[in-house]
Amino acid sequence: MFLGALVDAGVPLPTLQKGLKTLGIKGYRLREQQVVRSSIRSTKVDVDIQKGFTKPLSLAVIKKTIRNSRLPETIRTQALQTFQRLAEAEGRVHGQAPDKVHFHEVGVIDSLVDIVGTLLGIAHLKVTTVSYSPVNLGAGTISTAHGLLPVPGPAVAHMAQGIPVCSSGPAMEFTTPTGIALLRTLSEDCKPLPLLTPQIVAYGAGTADPHGWPNVLRLFVGSPTSDTQAQTERIIQLETNIDDMNPQLFEGLTTRLFDAGALDVTLTPTIMKRQRPGIILTVLAHPHYLQALTALLFEDTPTLGIRVHHLDRYVLSRSFQTVRVLGGTVRMKVAELGNGRTKGSPEFRDCESLAKRTGRPVHEILELARQSFAQLNGTKTPFRAKKPN
Repeated sequence: MFLGALVDAGVPLPTLQKGLKTLGIKGYRLREQQVVRSSIRSTKVDVDIQKGFTKPLSLAVIKKTIRNSRLPETIRTQALQTFQRLAEAEGRVHGQAPDKVHFHEVGVIDSLVDIVGTLLGIAHLKVTTVSYSPVNLGAGTISTAHGLLPVPGPAVAHMAQGIPVCSSGPAMEFTTPTGIALLRTLSEDCKPLPLLTPQIVAYGAGTADPHGWPNVLRLFVGSPTSDTQAQTERIIQLETNIDDMNPQLFEGLTTRLFDAGALDVTLTPTIMKRQRPGIILTVLAHPHYLQALTALLFEDTPTLGIRVHHLDRYVLSRSFQTVRVLGGTVRMKVAELGNGRTKGSPEFRDCESLAKRTGRPVHEILELARQSFAQLNGTKTPFRAKKPN
């Protein structure tokens, strides 16, 4: 389905065939055809296996094959990463070390062609970043060499850890180990369709054609809609209402939440049931801190329930730059706005520390740091916070 979507997007099949020859494997041919899946015209690329290897291949042999190929260095690195993911997942499922996992004689050719062909197609389209929507894993059962297994298969389930997934549509397999391994290699950016201007919308068809369900992979190829450097990331928001906690305890709780991975903690006054004054405690964090933060909230507050929201947020790429002020230094948090433009914000604790040493007001140190940053970077209007009264 990856290969079909890429060919549908304009990657010539002969280009893929030529690139795959540098891999140095034989015994297969690529075949392209136009098909309809639930009224959607799609491109289907089949990997017809004519002759497999004489015995299963270990991860070491596959890595040697890739390293010894004439593939571009970037493609080799990504292909090695993808097979490492596959071997680690299969090894975890079957209780083996990754280097003890062996790939089936015929299946390994299919996987090599799918993985390397997809990476070649992405490179041909000059794609620089990849994101994907929550992954539909499917449902039901599937017949494998190891017998009847639940969908998603154990290897897919292992590789799906840490990313949003779903199960909708007919009871069948929608994501294979090779497919999800490729996704994880190409990007960790799983989110709804980002802001972009599509130039190409393409469809790659799967073999199955379930009634009333378009078994296709849709590919959008486009460019960002603005020249800003903002990127999106997936975060979680934990929220709970509290009306029976000693206010003196919030200071320590906030510190512990930050130590446990919180990006931000806010307390919002509110009126709760029976007209009691209360607090809405809100915590922002990356998803992998969910368990630690919920455990902390349940343990350190009287709450009996926590609301969890999954959010996307836009963030600017940032770095730190040090400026000198009154014989001391202040770190400036520098954000990239695009087109060579930046904005800088002084690190408050650095300003506070310097103010104590010099006996100058903190707001004066903040202002001097902004001026120094503006002079160093040639900016006329550095980012300014409102002066304290």
